[in-house]
This record gives sequence, C-alpha cells and structure tokens, in this order.
Amino acid sequence: MKHWLHAFRLRTLPLAVSSIIVGSALAIPYSRISATITFQVEVLVLALLTATLLQVLSNLANDLGDHLHGTDNVDRVGPQRAVQSGAISPAMMKRAMVICGTMAFVSGILLITYALGLRSMTLAFLLLGLTAIGAAVKYTFGRNPYGYAGLGDVSVFLFFGLVGVMGTHYLHARYVEWSHLLPAIAFGMLSTGVLNVNNMRDIQNDAASGKRTLVVRMGSANARIYHTVLVLGGLSCLIAFALMGAQGWVSWLFLLTTPVFLIHLKRVWSTAEPRDLDPQLKVLAMGTFLTALLFSLGLILA
Repeated sequence: MKHWLHAFRLRTLPLAVSSIIVGSALAIPYSRISATITFQVEVLVLALLTATLLQVLSNLANDLGDHLHGTDNVDRVGPQRAVQSGAISPAMMKRAMVICGTMAFVSGILLITYALGLRSMTLAFLLLGLTAIGAAVKYTFGRNPYGYAGLGDVSVFLFFGLVGVMGTHYLHARYVEWSHLLPAIAFGMLSTGVLNVNNMRDIQNDAASGKRTLVVRMGSANARIYHTVLVLGGLSCLIAFALMGAQGWVSWLFLLTTPVFLIHLKRVWSTAEPRDLDPQLKVLAMGTFLTALLFSLGLILA
C-alpha cells in the first residue's frame, strides 16, 4: 500500500483542488442575492472527487510514461518513481490507470448530470470531461505525449485555471460571470508556475532524454523570467479582481501569502544548481493552495 500512496503523489492533490475551491467560493456571494441557488455542496464534493481522481490518474500515467520513455533514470532529480524503482510493475500500473480513469469518468458523469441535468451545456461538459481524462493520460504517456513537446504549460493553465475555476462556478450557478476570468487566470498562472519549477529542476535530465519542455526550449535564464511573470502576474490578477469589488479587509486576506511568493522568487533566482530547486516545488504548490483558501475565505466572509 505504501508504494501505491507514493505513486499517487498525495502532495500534488492540494494544488489540484485549488481551482475547485475557488470556483465554488465564487458562487457563494451570488447565493445571498440571487433568487435561485448558485452554490451546492453536492457539486463541490463531486468536483473535488473528480479533480482528485484526475490528478491521481495523471500522476500514475506520468510515472509509467516517463519510465517507458527513459526519462526516469539514474540521473533523475527528485524522489524515485514507483515503476522506476520496481516497486510496481508496468502491467500493474496500467491496470491502476484503467481503474482510476473509470472512477474519474463515473465521478464526472455524476457531477455533470447532477449539476446540469439535461441541458444544452451538458454535452459540452461531457466532452470537456473526456478531454480532461485524455489530457491527464497523454501528458507523458503513449505515443507523442504533449508534455514532451513543451505543451504541458498550456494544459495546466487551462485545466488548473480557466476550466477549473470557470467550469466549477458554472456547474454551481449555471451561468458565466466574465469577471471570474481574473481569478481563473491567476490560479492558472500560479499552477503553471509549479510545473515550471519542476521543469527547471529537471532541465538537464529532460534535455538528455529528449523531453523538450518549455524550459528546455527557452533555457534556464529565460525560464526564470517566465517564472517571475507567472507568479507576479497571478498575484496581480487577484489584486485586480479585489479592486473591482472589494468588500472590506476580508477581500484582501489572500495577500497574507505574498511574502511566501516573494521569498520563493528570490530562491529561484539565487539557486544556481537545478537540483536545488526541488524544495521550491512544495513552497509554490502549498503557497498557491493557501492563497486559494484565503481568497475563498474572503469571498465567504464578505
């Protein structure tokens, strides 16, 4: 069981559910002024479950995919992966992927049908759900994985940001609020930053293995500039959203994590050896999760 928990990569799950928490919290203020229900606990629970299963599926597929492509080797930086270490065989990992993918599909169906019923947008969300499952698997698994072509950043930005926040809010409220693009972009950028730190850490091994991540393509110096834009850009979007409709000091609670991000950026710029960036993965991921919690708390208390 310990090997499977290691393969699930539990430390990645808080980041995976951050956009779900934010999208749900954005629906709460409208529940107070709307004649219709715009926040449903059942939708929140099912969305959290679906996002968690998709992240676990992605982690399992990444473990197996990187092993099969030779990226997880003796030169890899970071914790040893389950298939790489021999603790879990490729066949067992494939079966686990099928089980997890099926569970994610069922959970997604329950979420969409409960939230929307038989509406015109139901089919669109079903297709979006299937796309999310495909994206979780094809990141590094199978032939021509998009993560090896430097497109992982686009996927994370879309699914951890725009789709996660805007999609979750729509499932609650059944309408689009365009001002929510700001927090959606914010958490998309911060989540992409987590992937960027991971790729900055692995730049040498990725380049040697033929994994052409965006960091490999642009180089370490430009990757640091790109990373700074992602982090500060994300915070700026949250500030802009707060300025649009601040409801007292509680709307600014998310700023409490600003020192975490600034210290993180300082470490990223001052770290010369890529492998020494490994601790910054957890710093940025947990900083983003705490920001999501504080931002959501501000919406609830406003």
